[in-house]
Amino acid sequence: MTLFGVDMMTLYLWGLVIFGCLTLLYILLGDVLDGIFDVVDAGPLNPTVILSFFTIFSASGYILEKFFGVESVVALIISSLFSLLAVALLYLFVLVPLKSAETSLGYSDEDLKGKVAKVIISIPRDGFGEIVLTIGGSTVSRSAQSYYNEEIAYETEVLIIDVNKGVVFVTPYNEFIEKNQQ
Repeated sequence: MTLFGVDMMTLYLWGLVIFGCLTLLYILLGDVLDGIFDVVDAGPLNPTVILSFFTIFSASGYILEKFFGVESVVALIISSLFSLLAVALLYLFVLVPLKSAETSLGYSDEDLKGKVAKVIISIPRDGFGEIVLTIGGSTVSRSAQSYYNEEIAYETEVLIIDVNKGVVFVTPYNEFIEKNQQ
């Protein structure tokens, strides 16, 4: 069978090369492209799914015709069904869980309030230091200032009181507990 005057096996091979390269480029530059164009999530019609469909379709069609000698029409139908099934499984079992895992790792500045952290660069009076804390399973370091404008030494446990413009305002944890127990 020919399409556009070209043998189907040649079309499958060119499709595999072109869509394979586009898939590789999308894997490498996908986050950049999403950031530039601010692409709205189209669910199962996102570029990953579409490029994967055509790559698997081309590869399976080529393999069926080249190595199994299947008729072109039968190879077209089988490769369409196979790639539809493979892409559905890819979407349901890989892409959807990855998307939900990615959103669960994020945190906001409001989430930091009330957390206990440790000073890793001492905080001088009227100056900045740095704290480190664990949130969402990852270690985060932030610039810090003293909430009461006092010096806080290295390795002191501190309580995050407020966050303003990316800077956390802290007070020594033990002093905060002592003041509030009285």
